[in-house]
Amino acid sequence: MLGVTKGIEGWNSQKNNVERLMDNASYTSAHPDDTLVLAGPPRFSDVQLQATSGWDSLLPIGMMQTFQLTSQKPTQPLMAIGSGRSFFVSGKSQTTWRIGRLFCNGRNLLRVLYHNVAAANVPIQSMDDPPVPGTGNALTPFYINLDSELFYVPFGLGVIFRDKAKDNLGAGYLELSMLNTYTMGFTAGQNMIMEDVGGMCDRVFPFSISSITGAPGVPRQTIDEVIGFADVSDQLPTGNAGDDFLFENNPSF
Repeated sequence: MLGVTKGIEGWNSQKNNVERLMDNASYTSAHPDDTLVLAGPPRFSDVQLQATSGWDSLLPIGMMQTFQLTSQKPTQPLMAIGSGRSFFVSGKSQTTWRIGRLFCNGRNLLRVLYHNVAAANVPIQSMDDPPVPGTGNALTPFYINLDSELFYVPFGLGVIFRDKAKDNLGAGYLELSMLNTYTMGFTAGQNMIMEDVGGMCDRVFPFSISSITGAPGVPRQTIDEVIGFADVSDQLPTGNAGDDFLFENNPSF
């Protein structure tokens, strides 16, 4: 088995991986197939309070083609008279996101994102500038018209990451999300139409998913043992097969 370079001493590029063993990288890396995006209430605390299990208030978003999340923290470099060294002051992070999705029969992207409003059966057809026809209601599958008062209502987006071994890699909830762009375009001869939305959120709130995304299959440690990666049965806590725990608690690595 290869070794691990965890410092300058013992660094060997041909015999070691850096930071962690990578023999199992093909089934422990994040992949879009194993990433789930869900729409729900504006705050994660509302998710936990709603419905019987709490998680019923989240709607998985299907047919998604692209998802992009960008967080920036405004940082200002400063200097002081009498010193040649710089220092920095920093403000609150600003997060933007963008989603591209196939447009097809059923709930369109704006309707999916506003699942929290539809689930509450808000009478959106009575708004001064409704997003649905006059005969529609909150469950109407096609929402449009960003001028509607509906789009002043915030919502939330959950993103859950797993690997091919069904280990949970992490999850974040984009709280208080608001739309600022909606794009649809089409040209003759193309084989599909895409919807694209962009927005901002207050923060990306990390949450634990170990208790809700369990799936049957071959345990991670079994796969590791098959390739001779390690016998980790006595080292990993229940529900956690992270490399960091393994390496920090096994001096042989």
